[in-house]
Amino acid sequence: MAYEDGDAWMALADGTRRAIVMRLAEGELAVGELAAVLPVSQPAVSQHLKVLKDLGLVSDRAEGTKRFYRLNEAGVTALRDQLDMFWKRTMSGFEQLMEEER
Repeated sequence: MAYEDGDAWMALADGTRRAIVMRLAEGELAVGELAAVLPVSQPAVSQHLKVLKDLGLVSDRAEGTKRFYRLNEAGVTALRDQLDMFWKRTMSGFEQLMEEER
């Protein structure tokens, strides 16, 4: 599945990707370390990481033959900003509704 529109929220709807993000929130890990704690194969973890990397949610670095992944602070901050905006709009709408009820 391709995420041509860059929809990180859609990508995070996948439980494995969410689990990867949660693990990486604890610190940098190699693909094999992630695969060891997830119910999917190492190639599947690599595919999920590629999607997350393409969306800017994770970044990687090479060390010898291994790749280590970590959360990309800018990508995660962008998601947080979107969520904050959603809550502000929701609360504003709620306040407006309450005013109309009075």
